[in-house]
Amino acid sequence: MAGLACLFASQAFAEYAMGTMTVMKGGEVMAIMPDGHMGTMMPDAKMSAEMMKMAKPIKHCMMLMTDAKGKTFMIDTSSAKAQAECKKMAM
Repeated sequence: MAGLACLFASQAFAEYAMGTMTVMKGGEVMAIMPDGHMGTMMPDAKMSAEMMKMAKPIKHCMMLMTDAKGKTFMIDTSSAKAQAECKKMAM
């Protein structure tokens, strides 16, 4: 039984280490806090319309990173090299 639990835990850790993430659903809103924790919500049509007034489209691949203390940083991906790395990571 313990071996089976370890097998499933190791597979979950491998997926986490490989950076597997799910795609956001249409209309979903994601919040990322400075300490790295995240939350999502599916707003109603009225709230979604209000939020879209403040929204800007993402024009290129973006990367976020959390340091050893848990603080989250956005990485500058404006260079061609950084864009290539970002896209490679997102595949």
